[in-house]
Parts: sequence; C-alpha cells; structure tokens
Amino acid sequence: MHARTREWTIHEVATATGATARTLRHYDDVGLLTPSRTGANGYRYYDAVALRRLQRILLLRELGLGLAAIADVLEARVDEVAALRTHLALLEEQADRIARLAASVRTTLSQGADGEEIEVTRMFDGFDAGRYEEEVVERWGRLAHDDAGRTWSQLGAQGRAEHQREHEAIAAGLAAAVGEDPGAPAVQDLVRRHHAWVSVFWTPDAAAYRGLVRMYVEDGRFRAVYDAAGPGTADFLARAADVFADRALS
Repeated sequence: MHARTREWTIHEVATATGATARTLRHYDDVGLLTPSRTGANGYRYYDAVALRRLQRILLLRELGLGLAAIADVLEARVDEVAALRTHLALLEEQADRIARLAASVRTTLSQGADGEEIEVTRMFDGFDAGRYEEEVVERWGRLAHDDAGRTWSQLGAQGRAEHQREHEAIAAGLAAAVGEDPGAPAVQDLVRRHHAWVSVFWTPDAAAYRGLVRMYVEDGRFRAVYDAAGPGTADFLARAADVFADRALS
C-alpha cells in the first residue's frame, strides 16, 4: 500500500494563506480551485498540487488580475516554472518601486528635519501619477476621472488627510466586526459611512455600489487595502454592502 499524499483541510489552508474559507469555497464554485478531494463529511482537502495552484491564483490576485483573467491564465497551461519566474519578476519590479517610494518619503522627512532644501527629483522618485488613469477612464469614463481629480484637488491637504483617516477608521471597524451579522446596526452604520466616503467623488446607486464593492473582493489591489486591516475584511464589506444596497439604496 502507498502512503496517502499529505493533505490540508480548508481551515488549515485558510489559516496559512490568509484567504478565508468562504473565498476558497467560492474558488471551487467557479472552477478556479478544485480541492484534491472532498471527504464523506463534506470537508474539502487540498494536496500539494492544489496548493501550488492556489499560490499562483493568489500571486495573480496580488498583481491585480480579476478571477476571469486568472482562469484564462491558468487554462493557458503555461509551464509552471516559467509562469512562476514571470510572477517573481513582476513582484520584484513592484517591490523595487515600493522601496523607491519609501526612500523618497524617508528623504523628505530627513530633509525637513534637518532644514535642508528639498530635492524635487528624489522627492517624487517612484511615483507614477497616471498609472491608473487609463483604467479609470475605461471603467467609468473620462468625465468621471476628471471630476474625481478636481474634487480631490479641491479637498486640499487637510481635507485629503481627513478623507484618508475616515477610510482607515471604517476599514478598522469592519475588520473588528468580521464574523458578525453583516446586517447588524453597527455594521450597517459602518457601510453607510463607507458609501458616504465614496460619495465624496461619485454617488453610486444600489447596482453601482454593489459593483464597486465586488471589485474590492475581485481586484487584488483593493482587497489588499481592506484585508490589511484584518483578514476577511473585503469579503465582509461585500456581504454587508449587499444588505445596505437592499435596505438603503433600492
């Protein structure tokens, strides 16, 4: 008899990766990640092959791909080693850019503390102000992009800082509430604040708000922002936003 290949339960995988069990079940439902087997008790089990596939999925999410695009990449059956090398190169490029951004902020802090004259070229090293312009225009139109840009500029430094602090407070509140009833009054109050936070730039109706929050779950860049406050925050916001859209926006 052969020894059984090592397997991990869905809860062990969720704990190790930070992905929620709900997310892993969703990946199974959409055919993105099938467990190596499902036990008689209904539990999902994942072997090393499944975990390598999950690693690729999470890497592609980190690079900003949606689930449909990830499925296309995986179904292309590109050599796994070659694919991972490509992912690694992209991640290293991203890490280099983040390191440059951190260095630019460090330089500004140092020069400000020492009373030195600011070096503009170093101050903005690593920034790419137009990197999301094309994406925003494609999704919501040129008018939406330009209006949002004007609004952001008109807020001023203090207004922008307050806007960011409100978002951080909302995300922290949602992270603390993960696991609670998404329709609970306290949770719905946080979602109401989130909708108001979004509405500084654009007031979405029920369908648009659902679509926006769904993007937070499907787009790795946005998921990372919310899940930085606590694992599962993006998924929890999506569920709570569905309730809010039904109750307050429909």
